Amino acid sequence: MTYYIDQLEPGMSASTAKTITDADLVLFAAVSTDVNPAHLDEEYGKSTPFGGRIAHGMLSAGFISAVLANQLPGPGTIYLSQTLRFKAPVRPGDTVKATVTVKEVIAAKNRVALDTVCTVGDTVVIEGECLMMPPKRPAA
Repeated sequence: MTYYIDQLEPGMSASTAKTITDADLVLFAAVSTDVNPAHLDEEYGKSTPFGGRIAHGMLSAGFISAVLANQLPGPGTIYLSQTLRFKAPVRPGDTVKATVTVKEVIAAKNRVALDTVCTVGDTVVIEGECLMMPPKRPAA
């Protein structure tokens, strides 16, 4: 479903969740070319303040994009901006839940501002805000 600007209102929310696998880390490293050993080498990860491997922060942030593109506002939505604050590490085996919530509808400019958050259980791992341009309603 796609939500058009006249269908959006503050408080509307949508979420998705994904469990991070070893394959996800390898595939994300290949696509992004981010081969930091903190993500791929357990022995190296043990020597870091995290005590083991952690997922790429942008992998978890990508789940925010999935909610925006697939659910709210939905297909045809254009990302205009995003802030991200990384609050805690995500590890292989963790289930990341991304949630977006409409904060403000700017109908005159066909824009919507949303709060964005990713959690693992009760722990916030990413928080931020984004600005989106929902698709225009097709001409009748």
